[in-house]
Amino acid sequence: MSKGTIKKVAGPLVIAEGMRDANMFDVVRVSGQRLIGEIIEMHGDQASIQVYEETSGLGPGEPVESTGAPLSVELGPGLIGSIFDGIQRPLVDIMNATGSNLTRGVEFSSLKRDTVWHFVPSASVGDEVESGDILGTVMETEIVAHKILVPFGVAGTIKSINEGDYTITDTVAVIESADGSTIDVMMMQKWPVRRGRPYKQKLSPDMPLITGQRVIDTLFPIAKGGVAAVPGPFGSGKTVVQHQLAKWAEADIVVYIGCGERGNEMTDVLNEFPELKDPKTGHSLMQRTVLIANTSDMPVAAREASIYVGITIAEYFRDMGYSVALMADSTSRWAEALREMSGRLEEMPGEEGYPAYLGSRLAQFYERAGRVISLGKNGREGALSVIGAVSPPGGDISEPVSQATLRIVKVFWGLDANLAYRRHFPAINWLTSYSLYGDSMSGWFNGNVDEAWMATRARIMKMLHDESELEEIVKLVGMDALSAGDRLKLEAARSIREDFLHQDAFHEVDTYTPPRKQFKMMGLVLAFYDMGLEALQKGIRIDDLVKMGVREKIGRFKYIASENIEKEYQDIMHKLEREIEDLSRREEA
Repeated sequence: MSKGTIKKVAGPLVIAEGMRDANMFDVVRVSGQRLIGEIIEMHGDQASIQVYEETSGLGPGEPVESTGAPLSVELGPGLIGSIFDGIQRPLVDIMNATGSNLTRGVEFSSLKRDTVWHFVPSASVGDEVESGDILGTVMETEIVAHKILVPFGVAGTIKSINEGDYTITDTVAVIESADGSTIDVMMMQKWPVRRGRPYKQKLSPDMPLITGQRVIDTLFPIAKGGVAAVPGPFGSGKTVVQHQLAKWAEADIVVYIGCGERGNEMTDVLNEFPELKDPKTGHSLMQRTVLIANTSDMPVAAREASIYVGITIAEYFRDMGYSVALMADSTSRWAEALREMSGRLEEMPGEEGYPAYLGSRLAQFYERAGRVISLGKNGREGALSVIGAVSPPGGDISEPVSQATLRIVKVFWGLDANLAYRRHFPAINWLTSYSLYGDSMSGWFNGNVDEAWMATRARIMKMLHDESELEEIVKLVGMDALSAGDRLKLEAARSIREDFLHQDAFHEVDTYTPPRKQFKMMGLVLAFYDMGLEALQKGIRIDDLVKMGVREKIGRFKYIASENIEKEYQDIMHKLEREIEDLSRREEA
């Protein structure tokens, strides 16, 4: 164990000498208060340490001690429903012991050592097992079965395994390896956060992560195991979008990282999530959620570690065969922490002061997402989807963090302050956003929703783009310069914007729209446009088409419960045909 002394203190950066035997990324204890830190640079016997706690009062000559191990997380029963800080300290336990403010040097186990869990084996004595195989399960909450896996690097024959009540540090199974040695397996294992957990095979992203949000699922879908960025200025609805995804996305487990966000926003999350009812199970959303809270007033170095802690926990549940959604809010604050530490290390700055390795660090984080076959003889399919919010200063996405993120992610949901100002939510701009997963998932949508899905989606997108061009003409020469067909297209596009893309997160029906209903909604708008074009050719006036009573029915279709959509769809189509026939007869008369 390497021991040294403090030479220099610069904010969260501490330089220690006499650390020649220490290694990069070793966790160290700094001073007599035993503050947690991590070695991020070595020069001879000098180690540069980023300290994850407040360093005021530290001075040269105080002791520094290396633990000889990298920053790791504890993985096991007790993760679900917990609230951790950026280095996986349990915030509720710390608050109960020390009060509302974090105390420096406080030492708590990440997972409770005294909680007893009922272990049910799924393997038997004599079974040959390897890394990633399931030994048994623990019902962690009413809806999450926590699978106890053979740790990485362990293989052999099970000598003993018993059902019963155990703590996470008790031995639940003994495995004899090929060389005759025995390994005691506990329910808890540790994993270094900066190293991705291994898997057998990565699968292509050809299945969508259905979210129930129409603008996302229809126009800019994200794949299971995909990555998305949500950049937007203050007040454009990033947090509400992430709440909706956490609540409705087809994910078994949600990991929410509040990375450098305002304390009051994180408080809202901590208060709302336990009260939110999980629509799939009827239980609290917290029964399948892990929260990591690292607010803007917490030590900046821990912010840098928080997203690695979160994604390691997410990978652990992915290895069990679950679909996991990870929300990082926001990676801009993480990049600011990176910039601050880089500045204190006196590294050569890149664009806008960010370190030159900003892009590669972001890529290392996002590339840990994916749909994979896990380790083990009967590898399970699991998925880890990552949605990262970006908070560019002043909403300017030409800044380095946004640009570096866009080079990595395949889905860009660009939030627009003007849409938010007009109370159009979600404020995702359909002209600037994109998804590169659309073509690879076309087979799934055409096969599982309707064979005309992709063709219908393409028509909707074209109509929205045509509308933006027609709006420019209207601004220059007025509405009267447009042909009747173009005016009809503008009306149909307005219906797409106001009736289809606008979605009320707080309405009990409109908050979630299944894909089949989304397809029917698109069909109604396009039916109005197609029948309207035919009617115009028969001489019916555009003003009469626009004022048809059925248009209100089309607009209110989004409030129809899912079980009634087929009947309501047919009723609206019949009403549309009847009203156009009535207009035709009136015109002929």
